[in-house]
Amino acid sequence: MDEVSILLVDDEQAILHMLKTVLLKEQFVDIDTVTTGEEAIAACENKTYHCIVLDVMLPGRSGLEICPFLRQLTDAPILFLTAKTTDYDKLTGFAVGGDDYVVKPFNPLEVVARIKSLLKRYLPRQTESAKLPSHYDATPSSSPPQEGVYDYGRFQLVEQAGELRVEGQRVGCPALVYQLLLFFCKHPNRIFTKSELYERVWESEAIRDDNTVMVHIHRIRERIEADPSKPELLVNVRGLGYKLIQPDAELQR
Repeated sequence: MDEVSILLVDDEQAILHMLKTVLLKEQFVDIDTVTTGEEAIAACENKTYHCIVLDVMLPGRSGLEICPFLRQLTDAPILFLTAKTTDYDKLTGFAVGGDDYVVKPFNPLEVVARIKSLLKRYLPRQTESAKLPSHYDATPSSSPPQEGVYDYGRFQLVEQAGELRVEGQRVGCPALVYQLLLFFCKHPNRIFTKSELYERVWESEAIRDDNTVMVHIHRIRERIEADPSKPELLVNVRGLGYKLIQPDAELQR
C-alpha cells in the first residue's frame, strides 16, 4: 500500500511507535508522525494524506479543536483516539469532522482495521476523481442525466468524482458523510430507519448507536439544505425514519 499516505498525531511517542510498527507490518509504508495539532495542520498543508489518526488530548490545542482546521485542508477520513468514553465526547468528535473513533487503551490491530475500513470507502472516490475528464462540469444542464450523477436541484452528487456540488459550488464532504448521502441518492423517496442506515453504510458493529446516524444526518443537512433547521430535502418521517426527497421523478436516479 505504498500509494497510501497516513498521518499519525499523538503526543505519546510510545503510541506513535506502536501504531507505525503495526502499520508497516500491514504493508503501509508512507507514514508520518507528529506530536501537536499545529504540526498536524502544517503537515496537511504540505502533503496529501489518505487517512489521519488524531489523538483528542494533545498539548496546546486539542484534537477536537484542530479538526475543523484539518477539514479545510483535506477530506481524508479522520479517526480519533480518545480516552473519553461518554456519548457527548464521541458525538463532539463526529460533529467537528471526525469519521470514527477508538477508545484508549486500544488494540493496535483494531486501529488498523478501522483505517482499512475508512480507506475502503475513501480511496475509490479519489481514484474515480483522477479518471474524470478535466473538462467535466457538474452544473445542471438540459442534457440527459449522466450515469452516476444524482441531481436534486439544489445539489448534485457526482459519484465518479466523489464530489458534492451545492448551488454550483464544490462542497467538502468527509468520507462517511459522503457515503451516507450517496446511499440516500441511490434510494430516493424511500424511508430508512436508523438501524437500516447503520447496517447499510457503516457495515460495522463497533460504534453502533442511533446518535451516530443522527450526527451524520445533521452534517449532510448542513451541506445540502437551505436551512438545516428546517430540512426540505433530507427529512425525518416521524416514527419511521429518514428519506431523501427527489424534487422531480424525471431526474437521474
